[in-house]
Amino acid sequence: MKLYNMKLLTITCEILAQKNVIEILHKHHISGYTFYEVGGSGAKGIRGQGFQNEKNIKIEVILQEEKLFDILEEIARTLFSDYAIITYVSDVGVIRMEKFS
Repeated sequence: MKLYNMKLLTITCEILAQKNVIEILHKHHISGYTFYEVGGSGAKGIRGQGFQNEKNIKIEVILQEEKLFDILEEIARTLFSDYAIITYVSDVGVIRMEKFS
């Protein structure tokens, strides 16, 4: 069985940034992603235990490397100054490459 090399972009952000992040993904023709509510503690203290707009979400996107850097640049340029956002990238292998084109 062949594995195809892809990138996993993980974005953890306050829930108020979710719409903006998804708009950026759609702008770059990314239609597949997974998101879920998360909690934790970091530089800004414990998050995800108060009001709905204080919750965090994690968005995971598997994509080809060619699309990755433009998306990261736009997120950094347009959202980092206004929202708490952490992004990181991992190497992953997928079996069904056609699901991520």
